[in-house]
Amino acid sequence: MTCPYLEYRDAGDGKTFDVARAYCTAAGEFVQPMRADICNDRFALEHTRDCEIYLAHEGGRAEADGRGDGGGA
Repeated sequence: MTCPYLEYRDAGDGKTFDVARAYCTAAGEFVQPMRADICNDRFALEHTRDCEIYLAHEGGRAEADGRGDGGGA
């Protein structure tokens, strides 16, 4: 499964690219190819486990939705 926050864009930051580049909508920035491997769950990586951006974003959403535990112990 691919990260829902991953997009491929052929333009951004005032530039156009010959090959579309990985863009993280959660972070609001283009990401390096190694990061995109995590986003695409390649090489036994899983974005739901290995991506701190995804985890932080989803954790924040859970808190906003009232699904989180508030972080208290």
